[in-house]
Amino acid sequence: MKYTDIAIVGGGLAGSTAAAMLGRAGIPAVLIDPHPVYPPDFRVEKLGGDEQLDRFVRTGIAESVLRSATHDGEIWIARSGYLLDKRPSRQFGIMYDALINTIRADIPSSVEQVYAKVIAIGASAERQKLTLSNGETISARLVVLANGLNIGLRRSLGIEHQIVSPCHSISFGFDLTPVGRAAFDFPALTYFSERTSDRIPYISLFPVGERMRANLFTYRDSDDPWIRQFRSAPTATLNAALPRLRHLTGEFEVHGDVKVRPADLYVSTNFLKAGIVLVGDAFETTCPVTGTGTDKVFTDVERLCNVHIPAWLATDGMDAGKIAAFYDDPVKKACDAWSSAKAYNFRSLTLENELYWSAQRWARFIVWFGQGFLRRIFRPHKESPAIPLPTSPPIAPPNGASPISATSKPVDAFTKIA
Repeated sequence: MKYTDIAIVGGGLAGSTAAAMLGRAGIPAVLIDPHPVYPPDFRVEKLGGDEQLDRFVRTGIAESVLRSATHDGEIWIARSGYLLDKRPSRQFGIMYDALINTIRADIPSSVEQVYAKVIAIGASAERQKLTLSNGETISARLVVLANGLNIGLRRSLGIEHQIVSPCHSISFGFDLTPVGRAAFDFPALTYFSERTSDRIPYISLFPVGERMRANLFTYRDSDDPWIRQFRSAPTATLNAALPRLRHLTGEFEVHGDVKVRPADLYVSTNFLKAGIVLVGDAFETTCPVTGTGTDKVFTDVERLCNVHIPAWLATDGMDAGKIAAFYDDPVKKACDAWSSAKAYNFRSLTLENELYWSAQRWARFIVWFGQGFLRRIFRPHKESPAIPLPTSPPIAPPNGASPISATSKPVDAFTKIA
């Protein structure tokens, strides 16, 4: 049997980030995931926005990841065929598997990485016993469940999930190539829907290496024939749904495979257990349309690794009272509430035709236009913001030094994704 302080189950964004942070802080930890190299997966494909990047910087691992990503430098904002603004951008494109593998490369060698599945967990207020698919067993003071949407292991512990909005949104990921020219005119583009009937909040175009990546978001049922139509004829279907998009892009073609990801919104129930803590999607999901899922992961992991785990390890035991401090953390709770509110707000803003929501759409159109007009007058030359890199390790050392305090400042959803 192997002994450690922290066993992290799941090596995606939450688990790998936690492993890197704990390793840098000198806290004994083991990362358990079946994949030695994380495989391609349609999830996060860009990091961006002041709040999200600031949260990432507080994890202490942002520098190497951002250097591996593609910084677009400027983003065009458009709606209904009208270019509203060209604003400096802190947006970095990186495919999810490359993101995870880059983070894993930053995990100190003191953190053992075990390539197996956890098939059973015996939990108690003192130590937790994990049984792995390769026959090994691990004893840990704390288990961090970061295994995303895989609910089987959580159910074995009596943790259930309640679906609060089935198929809340559906995301499409694909490459876009220009027809008859070498490149698009824009570095990156966020284009908002033209009609509520199209059920499309926006499409985001951004570079990843030499590719122009597209993330299209929709609010449709999982059995909607439009989804099959898009997969079989994506270029024609996209042109029919957003006919004025070509005013900005010129003629284009959808290139390669089209990835599709439906997203249910669910929350965990009966989750307060001795020796077990849930982070990221393992705790609750959010809507990819808002781009706040990554904020939630970085907030969860930063608070857990910088604040709560050092405090928990300072005394014996790992009872439910200790674990409750993480779920009650005001920064975590504020981020969770903000992310959930954005999910419903964005859907209503896209679909509803009541006077209030129509006014909201027009107000945003006017604000973007005004911002773009002022930018053209007072800042006529394109500016590229510097890459935000941490200047000192933010991890609280195991000797009990003061951890960094994170904030969860709400931002407007449309500003956030742009």
